[in-house]
Amino acid sequence: MKLTAISENHLYRKAYQGGRRAAANTVCVYVLRDKKANVLKKANPEKKPVNRVGIAASKKIGGAVERNRAKRVIREAYRLTEASIGIKKGNLVVIAARNASTVSKMQDVMRDLQYCLKRLDMLEDPRKQDSDNA
Repeated sequence: MKLTAISENHLYRKAYQGGRRAAANTVCVYVLRDKKANVLKKANPEKKPVNRVGIAASKKIGGAVERNRAKRVIREAYRLTEASIGIKKGNLVVIAARNASTVSKMQDVMRDLQYCLKRLDMLEDPRKQDSDNA
């Protein structure tokens, strides 16, 4: 499923200022509970809660090519993590790229992203998934 993007600047600022933070070598993740999660849940065709995800890459990262590559790699790492492990829903998630993300492989970025999400207790409980499948 396509990511629901954060498009308003004030939501980025709220996540930076009031959100929980975890950092790794290639990414820094900010998580804040989304107050509009119920409204978005009703608007979603599947009637499930969603995360609003924002990916930030500043000009410190490099030129446009490097910034776009970093965002593309982070977006794919988030998508694969959500598909394989699962990420808790109903939050604003801002992922800020760091300098190392432009030269790192996607697997390294995914490992760092999973590390940060685990520290923030955002990964789904694997025991819960086993009971759902049984």
